[in-house]
Amino acid sequence: MTVPALAITGLRVGIRSDEGMARILDHIAFSIAPGCILGVVGESGCGKSTLIRTILGILPPAAEIVAGSILFEGEDLRAFSEAELNRAVRGSRIGFVPQDPYLALNPLFTIGAQLLEVMRWHAPGERRSHSTRLVELLRRVQLPDPEAALARYPHQFSGGQRQRLLIAAALACSPRLVIADEPTTALDVTTQQQILRLLRELVDELGIAMLFVTHDLGVVAELCDEVSVIYAGQTVESGPTAAMLDRPLHPYTRALLACHPDRSEGFTGIPGAVPSPLRAPPGCRFAPRCAGARPACTGRSPAPQWPEPGRSVDCILYEAKAAA
Repeated sequence: MTVPALAITGLRVGIRSDEGMARILDHIAFSIAPGCILGVVGESGCGKSTLIRTILGILPPAAEIVAGSILFEGEDLRAFSEAELNRAVRGSRIGFVPQDPYLALNPLFTIGAQLLEVMRWHAPGERRSHSTRLVELLRRVQLPDPEAALARYPHQFSGGQRQRLLIAAALACSPRLVIADEPTTALDVTTQQQILRLLRELVDELGIAMLFVTHDLGVVAELCDEVSVIYAGQTVESGPTAAMLDRPLHPYTRALLACHPDRSEGFTGIPGAVPSPLRAPPGCRFAPRCAGARPACTGRSPAPQWPEPGRSVDCILYEAKAAA
């Protein structure tokens, strides 16, 4: 069997504060195969950014991984030292596409200086070979006049072109996994479509795995092969994109889909708010906002169930069905 590019099991991350331990991530589990795009979906405050920082090993000093494993191509990233992560993982085997193309590039340096610096640190070879590869990458991400682009500054590019530059930077050292943190949020709709198409083509062509973090289920439907829905730091449902969009299992997934303009006749939302990680409700964390909640939902946390091949859901309703 093919080893997953990334496999996360039982991940729990807490941040110590004056009020106690904030359980930012409390049960995250998913895997990504090479050549696959996994979308991680959830509201703001559900732990998506903390998940990215945990994988890359850049948590703040007050945070700690309480439990779980993060296997990257079979190796546990938790066992790597900071120096080993810098030398052999970040920027080389794992690439990163940040959220805002307007803030991610230094306005004082040329594009060539910034991108070649990444390659100098994380890819072996001479500067001349780096320049040749970089021009080829810029051509592959469909940036006009890639040779001249190296001598230009960030302000000389549009938002969509800057995002293409960041994608090229993430691919510069031939990574096996790329993490994309809502890379189309700051772009207009037509540019967003172009970037999504480009990402799909690059994953198919290069055979890399991609973790695509977003809050937009429309983007998920367009791009992702599989989806993992997280709520209040917990994985609540995972499975193939088409199946989840057609037959969402968890009440939270159904509520998210109902909020999408394509599926709603008016302004629809989910009552309440994501609970504080310092004061998580007992039992199912979505129960206070769930229209179908039962008394048993607040008694204990639901265990993962697999009602269909390749699909998991954490909901007490499916425990009852499995026992029947």
